[in-house]
Amino acid sequence: MQTLLTREQIAMAVAQIGQQITRDFAGQSVVLIGVLKGACLFLSDLARQIQLDATFDFIAVRSYGNKKESAGAVQLIKDVTSPLRDLNVILVEDILDTGLTLTFLKEHLLSHQPRAFKIAALLDKPSRRVVPMQADYVGFQIPDRFVVGYGLDYAERYRNLPDICVLDAEQE
Repeated sequence: MQTLLTREQIAMAVAQIGQQITRDFAGQSVVLIGVLKGACLFLSDLARQIQLDATFDFIAVRSYGNKKESAGAVQLIKDVTSPLRDLNVILVEDILDTGLTLTFLKEHLLSHQPRAFKIAALLDKPSRRVVPMQADYVGFQIPDRFVVGYGLDYAERYRNLPDICVLDAEQE
């Protein structure tokens, strides 16, 4: 596998995002909503970089299954368990790709009437966008390659890699 982003590059980007969130919400608390399963590592590292009172919740959706291409339809598998009304909510996602998943999640979470709503995406792949969507905090813009590691998977494999790597066809 070819390494696209090293663990050191990832750590620096996560620290910068954490510092920006700390500045943007100075003196306030935030709720980090991690998108399962891929964003777990990012949320964990990001939370330690945010110098604010922060709580966590998780949400799960399905759009890929065991394929490399999104099915196009997004299904809610697990909803948040905490009330979000009048809270500062930051949706934490591993990758912003087509925009379909984040559009679905944004609409869903805004229905909970948070005070503020922001999106933090470690990776952004703008060349794949099919619906307009922007994250408020982005670690890296990446090319249109299928990546794994640091929580990202292919058929539930490779999530535990410490770097973000490009998955070649022969590794599937």
